[in-house]
Amino acid sequence: VQLQASGGGLVQPGGSLKLSCTVSGTLSNYYGIGWFRQAPGKAREGVSCIGAVSSSDGTTFYADSVRGRFTVSRDNAKNTVYLQMNSLKPEDTAVYYCAAGQPRIWTHFSDYDYWGQGTLVTVSS
Repeated sequence: VQLQASGGGLVQPGGSLKLSCTVSGTLSNYYGIGWFRQAPGKAREGVSCIGAVSSSDGTTFYADSVRGRFTVSRDNAKNTVYLQMNSLKPEDTAVYYCAAGQPRIWTHFSDYDYWGQGTLVTVSS
């Protein structure tokens, strides 16, 4: 199983970006996809998570710092999960990673089994 994160770039404060996480290989329908980020000198933090494909309710989770600005979604036909980021702030600057797993607590990055390589998001004027 491989995860490929893409869509990062440079954007001005208040702008938007849409990240993609494409999954290749066979991934259990019980796996959810989480988004994490790590800014220079800071710990990795959970940004968002979308529940397992097998979940009929499409449960989503968000960090307080991004709730209302970021939206996570998935396209099962394309094996891709998206993170739409709006109203971006300089403090959103970080390398963003996607990960697959069956976390007991979605923010616990150690509960994820597969990781993408990360994509850099820079919010600056």
